[in-house]
Amino acid sequence: MSGSGRGAGSALRVEGLRAGYGKITVLWDVDLHVDEGELVTIIGANGAGKTTLLRAISGLVPVRAGSVTAFGARRLAGLSPARIVRSQVGHVPEGRQLFPLMTVRENLESGAEYLPHARASAARNREFVYGLFPRLAERAPQLAGTLSGGERQMLAIGRALMSDPKLLLVDEPSLGLAPALVRTVFAALQEIRARGVTVVLVEQNVQQSLRISDRAYVLENGEVVKAGSGAALLGDPEVRAAYLSM
Repeated sequence: MSGSGRGAGSALRVEGLRAGYGKITVLWDVDLHVDEGELVTIIGANGAGKTTLLRAISGLVPVRAGSVTAFGARRLAGLSPARIVRSQVGHVPEGRQLFPLMTVRENLESGAEYLPHARASAARNREFVYGLFPRLAERAPQLAGTLSGGERQMLAIGRALMSDPKLLLVDEPSLGLAPALVRTVFAALQEIRARGVTVVLVEQNVQQSLRISDRAYVLENGEVVKAGSGAALLGDPEVRAAYLSM
């Protein structure tokens, strides 16, 4: 895993981003930035464009206008998802999207496909993943399709970490998990950030995610309507009324 600290430079800059599906535009002139070592959360109602934003950054949805730049100079817009992974941007998709008929270890190895010096790097990254989620080491020979929901989420995060990302995009990791497993996943995200990996998180658990975030953005109807520190947005009356039912 990488070792840069917070404030070291720009990990991600999105400017004037428009993206969507077919004739439908979902994101309208989105601007945001993420510094190296930060954990930044994107919150918003269902349909606000949060998942589309992560998919546009990782190349799964074409960018129609604007720019996406990683680590100061690497232009991501227009690159294939494989080239973006090689640029050290990992993506944990909503719904996990594992290979159910492959083992835990095989799913992890698939995440290292685009690594340079794959054998040595994969071994190092697998050790980190097993340290982060010991249950995956125990389940290594087990088919992914037989895992519990929490184990599948651990595996989805672990697979993305196998590509040795400096920037990790994580989409709804707590979805459908029991509270104890939610705590495990959020603790893992904090450990990943502590190891120098920048994290951009889309999350339905607004209260928990803002508590661990350096900064956050609020998306509504495909546009950024608020931005600030996690603590500031957690205390914002409009955010609390809209997303925390307080």
